[in-house]
Amino acid sequence: MKNLFNILAIAFMALFCLSSCSETDETVEEFHDWKNKNEAFFASKYNTAKQAVASGSNEWKVIKCYARNPMTEGNITDYIVVKVLREGTGSGCPLFTDSVRVHYRGQLLSSNTHKDSKDSELGMVFDKSWSTDEYNEQISIPSKFAVSGVVDGFSTALQHMHIGDRWLVYIPYQLGYGTSDSGSIPAYSTLVFDIALAAYYRPGTKVPNWQGNVNLLWEE
Repeated sequence: MKNLFNILAIAFMALFCLSSCSETDETVEEFHDWKNKNEAFFASKYNTAKQAVASGSNEWKVIKCYARNPMTEGNITDYIVVKVLREGTGSGCPLFTDSVRVHYRGQLLSSNTHKDSKDSELGMVFDKSWSTDEYNEQISIPSKFAVSGVVDGFSTALQHMHIGDRWLVYIPYQLGYGTSDSGSIPAYSTLVFDIALAAYYRPGTKVPNWQGNVNLLWEE
């Protein structure tokens, strides 16, 4: 009887430990089956965009990232997918060597506790340039950075945008942060950026400060 009691006690403790691990391991629960979910999501967006482009729609774009595999064809992870939210009026696009001022917000896909109330497919906001809940171009100050200083997918989008364009950009993890965690961003994450290009500057040009929609000389 004593041995039976000991066996039951050990079994109970094992079940308790397993249950505790499941409840406290936030990484596993929060981003369950993350790699497969993100791959399936991006493939779906890619196919939607390809079909729309083939039918003559201007709402979607599929853009190849030549910085990765310039000679390959047919690999969807060499591409970003764009949904056009607004078309700008500027001519020309930033080059890889340029600096830009950009309004942006980056999100992950929806997860266990992070869900966007306005878009059920999206979840945690991991970074954004505007301080308000919603984007307001009149009061938001666009961030300044080098086109070459961001992940390949973001850089690819910038090099195809005109001033005034606002795009929703879907970036596969291969053109984002890859197979490793980056801060709060888990491995295998599709990145979804809301990007509005405010201005761009060639090398050697002073990047002006920004107040509302007014350019002021940048003070080094």
